[in-house]
Amino acid sequence: MLTLKLNADLLECGTDEAGRGCLAGPVTAAAIILPDNFKNELLNDSKQLSESKRALLRPLLEDCALSYGVTHIFMEDIDKINILNASILAMQRSIEQLKPQPEHIVVDGNRFKPYKNTPYTCVIKGDGKFMNIAAASVLAKTYRDTFMEKIHEEFPMYNWKKNKGYPTKEHREAIRKYGITKYHRKSFRLLPEQLTLELE
Repeated sequence: MLTLKLNADLLECGTDEAGRGCLAGPVTAAAIILPDNFKNELLNDSKQLSESKRALLRPLLEDCALSYGVTHIFMEDIDKINILNASILAMQRSIEQLKPQPEHIVVDGNRFKPYKNTPYTCVIKGDGKFMNIAAASVLAKTYRDTFMEKIHEEFPMYNWKKNKGYPTKEHREAIRKYGITKYHRKSFRLLPEQLTLELE
């Protein structure tokens, strides 16, 4: 069973991101403040949930939340500032959208940067421990998936509807065959053989 939050007596938000390891599309983060009486049997780390369960949870979390925010950081910025900084920026911009602002932030993972003067705690595998982080992971994942499904219509040969931009064998094959799109992250190693230069 997940615990609601780390600090029972503080107005606390959970934050998490999705899409860090993808070859295409944005990195997406969410931040959410859940009410103290929030209960849900289904809620878990988004990676443990089926797509249909995440889809079911998203409107429910949005309805119940005291406040939530979601942010995409796109490919150009990921290539400029790197994926770790882009992930943290997405989380911070999501927290900025919260009204009221939290008194404490719990972050999934082990890296974060100070946000204003708000104390924060990084929790490894936090999305499997705290409901507020798990809720943020579900929002981040579903918003990102929706975006990937939309751009799939533009470039169906990469099958982003299914792989969501992750480095599947099929996705790499499509890059090999069709090259890259404006949605691909140019700073990422898109194909294993990118390391070898063809010297004529």
